Amino acid sequence: MDQLRLCLVTDRTQLRGRDLVAVVDECLAAGLPAVQVREKDLAVVELAALCRRLRGALLIVNDRVDVALATGADAVQRTGTSLPLEDIRVIAGARLRVGASVHSLEDAIEAEAKGADWLVFGPLFDTPSKRAYGPPQGLDALAKVTGRVRVPVIAIGGITPIRVREVRSAGAHGVAAIAAILAAPSPGDAVRRFLEALAAA
Repeated sequence: MDQLRLCLVTDRTQLRGRDLVAVVDECLAAGLPAVQVREKDLAVVELAALCRRLRGALLIVNDRVDVALATGADAVQRTGTSLPLEDIRVIAGARLRVGASVHSLEDAIEAEAKGADWLVFGPLFDTPSKRAYGPPQGLDALAKVTGRVRVPVIAIGGITPIRVREVRSAGAHGVAAIAAILAAPSPGDAVRRFLEALAAA
């Protein structure tokens, strides 16, 4: 699960006019270990085509277990609009790993019990892309989750390289980022700063 130490979550609205595939390629060249494709507005055909162009790291597809299987992805990320974890497991079998997005300690405990391979917990800090999911959870809530589950916990929401040390100190296995990488003047440099911070934490 070392690939989950840093995961880029895609969002085409954060690219400042740049091409998503080109930006992801730049990030991969900088050492990015995992990409989660989260383009909720794309039709399934377009989503599958995008996923096929983003190989090169651990590839995780949001929600769509069918697209993950069809495109040879490594994993699917279960969210509140996905099939239940147990149904995803039936469909995916041993072909896909399954992550689960959670927003409370109760969610985390339930997701682990139902077979999630890892949890993405947040939003940790305030960030526009995650305001729809409720107020920031904060480091204390993260520490409670990491103290109660055995699977890796990936923190998301307003995380920058400067905050990596305190997030890791709260028990997070890794971090996920959207705007901190995609909206950076140089996404590749942003990835390198994250990886340096993770190595030092």
